[in-house]
Amino acid sequence: MSELRSRASADDARFMAMALKLALRGKGRTRPNPLVGCVLVRQGRVIGTGFHRKPGTPHAEVVAIESAREDVRGSTLYVNLEPCAHYGRTPPCLDLILERQIGRVVVGTVDPNPLVNGRSIRALRAKGVDVTLGVLEAACRRMNEVFFKWVQTGKPFVTLKAGVSLDGKIAAFTGRSKWITSEVSRRRAHRLRSEVDAILVGIGTVLQDNPLLTCRGIRIASQPLRVVLDSALRIPLDAAVLGPEAESLVATTDRAPAEKVAALRARGVQVEVFSPDRAGRVPLGDLLRRLGEREIQHVLVEGGRGIFTTVLEEGEGDRLLLFVAPILLGGEEAPGVLGGRGAESPQEALRVFDLRCRRSGQDLLLECRLKSSESEESLTACPVDSKEPG
Repeated sequence: MSELRSRASADDARFMAMALKLALRGKGRTRPNPLVGCVLVRQGRVIGTGFHRKPGTPHAEVVAIESAREDVRGSTLYVNLEPCAHYGRTPPCLDLILERQIGRVVVGTVDPNPLVNGRSIRALRAKGVDVTLGVLEAACRRMNEVFFKWVQTGKPFVTLKAGVSLDGKIAAFTGRSKWITSEVSRRRAHRLRSEVDAILVGIGTVLQDNPLLTCRGIRIASQPLRVVLDSALRIPLDAAVLGPEAESLVATTDRAPAEKVAALRARGVQVEVFSPDRAGRVPLGDLLRRLGEREIQHVLVEGGRGIFTTVLEEGEGDRLLLFVAPILLGGEEAPGVLGGRGAESPQEALRVFDLRCRRSGQDLLLECRLKSSESEESLTACPVDSKEPG
């Protein structure tokens, strides 16, 4: 791998950055496929570009090659994710690259899909195509971290989001939480909803706030699935989250009243029943696996400290977003963002990684990862690091 990376030039990084920017144009529309952008270059000139728009449409490499207004033989193709080598909804990009005699292929990172996973890179090298792997690799992996997590674990990527006061409260002691954060932050939260496949809350949030849990103020093809964790099936049949604005799923246990399950299903609500864990709750890992089987790749966790604590204690969170408002709520009875027993000392506290901060109206938006870079490396590791086809 080090030998390949040493061959990458400043131009390689520049054109890969262009491919990444193109890939973002498909954000929110490509799942279950990854975000992919492609740039075709000859002698330092861009002769073709493309990105993947949505499932069933041509892949980025195909779009870039077909958009070129001159012969592409001997040109260099930049793509942030390894070209596909299998038939899916569209033919494999590998075949077209070989057919059009592309001279060099620069790949940001390997595709973890077992149907690809280095196969295209080995095939290209076997046919004499010069392949450079690992240009802007960290950025390429980060762009498709949702896809990578789902492909390699069968579970969706989990983002936790909350609005808090400066002293870490998510509501006043009265339970009132509208509105802690600014209008700008609330608009940003709706944009975030538009980028995920499902929104997950606990029954406490439903009973306290009766939220609709839809994406509003943004044009989207479809609303994310609304998922409620409700071990005892306490959800009211007229809860707003069960309305017709979007699909709803209630996750409960086999201890729930059968007549309530039937009543919800009669209203068109999806009900998933699980064997309870030791605490009598819906086993979160099992729920996430079941959502993954439905091609749910990205789950946004909203709601109170109960579900936040569960997700963090069970190690199922991947990213945390905290909108911090410039207010102090105080109050011993005012709920904080986390509950549970808590850490016994600062040394035993949950550590976060890659902490970033930016303004969001009058608020601050803190973003961090909940798994270390070492864990991310293990999720995206691939045995393709030499010229020899394996």
